[in-house]
Amino acid sequence: MEDAFHILGAGRPSRWLVTCDHASNRVPASVAGGDLGISAEDMSRHIAYDVGAAGVAVELGRLLDAPVILSDFSRLVIDPNRGEDDPTLVMKLYDGTIIPANARADAAEVERRLTLFHRPYHQALSRLASRRPDTVILAVHSFTPCLKGRAPRPWDVGVLYSHLDERLSRPLLARLKAVPGLCLGDNEPYSGHLPGDAIDRHALRPGRLNTLIEIRNDRISTCDGQRLWAGRLAPILAAALEDADGRS
Repeated sequence: MEDAFHILGAGRPSRWLVTCDHASNRVPASVAGGDLGISAEDMSRHIAYDVGAAGVAVELGRLLDAPVILSDFSRLVIDPNRGEDDPTLVMKLYDGTIIPANARADAAEVERRLTLFHRPYHQALSRLASRRPDTVILAVHSFTPCLKGRAPRPWDVGVLYSHLDERLSRPLLARLKAVPGLCLGDNEPYSGHLPGDAIDRHALRPGRLNTLIEIRNDRISTCDGQRLWAGRLAPILAAALEDADGRS
């Protein structure tokens, strides 16, 4: 079976668990021979993975002394940040691009991809999250500065969360609002609650503290940018967790 994920620092002691659901744009050979039928340019865009997010996640894991789990398949293969019954689990059209190999994917093919990639990723994430009773999940994502035909997105970074659990995200927002010159999104560029997604499954349902950070991908397209943003965020995240603990 091809690898569905990578884990870094499994033995690190921190409460934090850093996740990156859309870390890779890899199309495994077992899926359409490794070619979904779209251009290399499209495979390098946000439709295939979260540009720069993996580098930020890895560095945040180092700075927070926390384990990191990274997917190792493109979100176009199957989206690990969607529930198994979500209609966008295997995208056939994304931001103006038709994905031919997905347009031909029937229920049996979707089930095969679930078995090979989606479920192993979530099983590994579940094991990591269960390693201690007070795990805090930090999901790292990135977003494109502009979807085709849409208005530009002004935010440097967004904090996404569910109304079902704002314990960590509220103090994180408060801390980030104090950063001079930062354009901050509060549940922007989209809502942070999607039933069946990774946070819902591994944080909301078990009652774990959690937050999701979205960074505009032109800010983290280079290694220097990834290290810079991780370095900015790590102490703010640590302080926000102390705030959240103080409120509980």
